[in-house]
Amino acid sequence: MSQILKEEISLLSPKLDVVFQALFGEVGSEEITSKFLEAILNQKIYTIDLSKNVVLRRDYPKDKLGVLDIIAKINDGEYCNIEMQVAGQEEIIERLLYYWGRVYTKQLKSGQSYDVLKKTIVILIANFNVKGLERLEYHSSWKIIEEKYRKTILTNKLEFHIIELPKIIEVSNENDNLLDWLLFLNDPKCERVMKKMEQNKELKQANEKLETLSQDEKMQRLAELREKAIFELNTAVSSGFKQGMKRGIEEGIEKGLKEGIKKGIKKGIEQGSLKEKQKVAIALLKIDLDINLIQQTTDLSIEEIKNLEKKLK
Repeated sequence: MSQILKEEISLLSPKLDVVFQALFGEVGSEEITSKFLEAILNQKIYTIDLSKNVVLRRDYPKDKLGVLDIIAKINDGEYCNIEMQVAGQEEIIERLLYYWGRVYTKQLKSGQSYDVLKKTIVILIANFNVKGLERLEYHSSWKIIEEKYRKTILTNKLEFHIIELPKIIEVSNENDNLLDWLLFLNDPKCERVMKKMEQNKELKQANEKLETLSQDEKMQRLAELREKAIFELNTAVSSGFKQGMKRGIEEGIEKGLKEGIKKGIKKGIEQGSLKEKQKVAIALLKIDLDINLIQQTTDLSIEEIKNLEKKLK
């Protein structure tokens, strides 16, 4: 009977950032997160601290939603910033650089020497293909390297890992441990994941925690709101793009110049997208979502969102 009930559990998607954060970012997840990071970084994780992460599962809607990236302090004080990103963004690389700078500089207190700064790693797990990386494998790692001879790394304090989930469908290596974890994120009920759980106890633990999260009413509500926000954003951007294209072409035609058409299209897209993003931001403000989450969802500035919030009062 218990087996039947277990099979009937409708699992939340571990790719959804709120679920991903609860799965890998909460205190108590150290063992599964360590093994996941070992598969990504190809290094042994001896110690891990997840205590710096905000606990998302609070009373709702009175409590606001916290940040969605995960901070893990590993081994000799190295920092890992992990983000699961469902929706594609044009400026995703700039966002990674910002995250790295934010985590790296926060280590330094007033009056301290720069030598206290530890290695900082940023990991992006993207549910989309990142522009410019089309020819690379599903997992790429990055450092600052000398350009001419490409042999000398400037510093080991900076490291990026980019994982593109759409590319894993092209991989079939049975001995790829990272692939096992990513297939779990993509579809925790797939045949390979079910098989690998018999050999990988941490993967099994992750699946068991996902089942528990999926039965948590607060997490179900958070996931529902987050999915709604992402859907509204995607709809708004799509609508804004179409409207912007139309306005841009009309403006360009009126000018009668090829350059005018290009500028008109660009201006129209920007105006159309901005208007729709503002609509999404207003809707999210009405359900009392945290401003930082709204900023991540819409790409509007904090100041723009605060101005919209003032208009609602």
